[in-house]
Amino acid sequence: MARIEPTEPRTEELDTRYGEPGATATPWREAVALLTAAELFWLTTVRPEGRPHVTPLLAVWADGALYFCTGAEERKSRNLAANPEVVLTTGTNALAGGCDLVVEGTAVRVTDEARLTALAGAWEAKYGADWHFEVRDGGFAGDRGNVAVVHEVAPRTAFGFGKAPYSQTRWRF
Repeated sequence: MARIEPTEPRTEELDTRYGEPGATATPWREAVALLTAAELFWLTTVRPEGRPHVTPLLAVWADGALYFCTGAEERKSRNLAANPEVVLTTGTNALAGGCDLVVEGTAVRVTDEARLTALAGAWEAKYGADWHFEVRDGGFAGDRGNVAVVHEVAPRTAFGFGKAPYSQTRWRF
């Protein structure tokens, strides 16, 4: 990808109220490695009447942001049209060991053809040939002919929940 990775978050805070003695803040570079490797994310959007909507999806970490795609008529797309604030969550879902991550931000639609082409390559590199996309009409065209819209979520705040030992780290951007 052509863009340069942004600098580290402004703050990296360990909240000792939610950790074990001896726990340390998770470095942002470790969180980025986990975001890069994660296969499944849970996207939380807000329905027009204010109720949350949560759905699993694939996402790619590139150039300091998470990217996801969805059909233009799907519930999450309709939610984003009314309120672009989102949360993306990933992790181990294990009680002991690993780290779960929560990224809060604003979903911004990506329509630039060069950027979409680079992201389509990133999707296929991460998820394999079954996730090959052509860029068409400002989005990703799959083998069924539908065009999915692509969104970028640059972290505004992120949290890491370590579990060996238990810790809670907050990063602010």
